[in-house]
Amino acid sequence: MGKGQVKGLVERLKDGDNVLIAEGYMWEFERRGYLQSGGNVPEVVLDHPDLVRIMHREFVHAGSDVVEAFTYYGHRTKLRDIGREADLERLQKDALAIAREIADETGTLMAGNLCGTGIYSVDDTLSHGTCREMFREQVEWAVEGGADYIIAETFCYVGEALLALEVISEFGNGLPAVITLTPYDPDETVDHVPFPDACKRLEDAGAAVVGLNCSRGPETMLPLMKEIRKVCKGPIAAVPVPYRTNEKHKNFMAFKDEWTGESLYPLDVNCCMCNRSDIHKFADQAKAIGVEYIGLCCGNAANFMRELAEAYGRKPPASSVGEYVASDLAKLKMSSSSSKLTDHLENHDDDGGATGN
Repeated sequence: MGKGQVKGLVERLKDGDNVLIAEGYMWEFERRGYLQSGGNVPEVVLDHPDLVRIMHREFVHAGSDVVEAFTYYGHRTKLRDIGREADLERLQKDALAIAREIADETGTLMAGNLCGTGIYSVDDTLSHGTCREMFREQVEWAVEGGADYIIAETFCYVGEALLALEVISEFGNGLPAVITLTPYDPDETVDHVPFPDACKRLEDAGAAVVGLNCSRGPETMLPLMKEIRKVCKGPIAAVPVPYRTNEKHKNFMAFKDEWTGESLYPLDVNCCMCNRSDIHKFADQAKAIGVEYIGLCCGNAANFMRELAEAYGRKPPASSVGEYVASDLAKLKMSSSSSKLTDHLENHDDDGGATGN
């Protein structure tokens, strides 16, 4: 199905449809051994483009409505930091071309991507100009690459998010913008604007969708989404990380090892991941709040995306697998409580020592 046959983002939302998006490419490629944590630059686009195609297909298979070009942190500052600034334009254009190819192949939307620059400072107007130029070149490449809309995400400053939206409006050739902020702790942006108010500002400035992404897991993002829903009239977005954040650890950067007290972020946070039931519950709750644009960020995987899609009433190709294994799963659960296994477990105490005769 070609690009012209796919209903656009705004049209879908106006028709009452929901939009599901798979994010989290950076962390999934790191998990698979093709990127290193720390640099967080999407070099895999240049070094292993076929693997990017495969991951796009996997996420669509699991229920994503969107193929997002893997340009997150693929901006000038980041590439300069790793000595590959000369590859910037090629990385951007290749990522967009790959995403366009898979979107056309699968009949999905293709989104360009911007993110926080890491150099924005409220009082430094010079940084504003630098950020604006970085956004401009990325937006123009996204337009040239045939994006259906542009995502600008993971902003901790609403001022920087508004700047990105301004650039999309000026240079984006009319493409809709999805703008999401990242919530650390407390419940306001780094430039001291409560998240509901910040989202309302972005909506009033012309964003097609506003909301939150990254940093917080479902448990600590959903309360903010309820407040955002109260003040924003248009579509809202929730794209949390699939980690069990809580009131003590509101974002996944705050996790501590319960044995050593050491920080778990970023290398060791997997012990705090959500399970699939958590993801299904999150999606159910988000749907009840009225979240129309939903996905998962760092830590996402295809099986999580399938849970989310099913909770939103979808039946992606990945769901058909379950039609013929459901009975086997039931048998597996029954076998785990078989008398032999039960006897074996009951003959061992909690610390692993044998307690048999």
